[in-house]
Amino acid sequence: MKNDRVAVYPGTFDPITFGHLDIIERAVKLFDKVIVAIAVNKNKSALFDVDERKMMIEKSITHLNNVEVVTFQGLSARFSEKMKAIALIRGLRAVSDFEYEFQMALINRKIGKNTETVFLMPTEKNTYLSSSVVREIASFHGDVSHFVPEYVKLRLEEKFKK
Repeated sequence: MKNDRVAVYPGTFDPITFGHLDIIERAVKLFDKVIVAIAVNKNKSALFDVDERKMMIEKSITHLNNVEVVTFQGLSARFSEKMKAIALIRGLRAVSDFEYEFQMALINRKIGKNTETVFLMPTEKNTYLSSSVVREIASFHGDVSHFVPEYVKLRLEEKFKK
């Protein structure tokens, strides 16, 4: 539809967590379509390749019908404009996230003049969650079932088999 309110939620999602899902579920209530955009950065090494991350996200959002999962390279603001998005979604877990995200929002405003940054906060139980923390717990064979969907948990266990 021509006047759909589209939002882009960019990230590496390595792996997707309940915190990410919390933000996606909040965003779908505000926008007609949410594009979860997996950033591909060849200068960073990821635990999961982009196809694995895409599959984990798709399996985690089957209950949502106005979400699309795509991959992109380059600047989030340019990608958002290409997708004709009106908003770039960013999650704020704590005050410590705000300074960096505020700077990025100002930069993105310069690059993508037609896209606003919208900050969404997860529920309190997800404020401490990050993909890096989940990866670390999984690498020591800890239980990550409280942090990620079952399919993601199984994929982490496969990655860190002894």
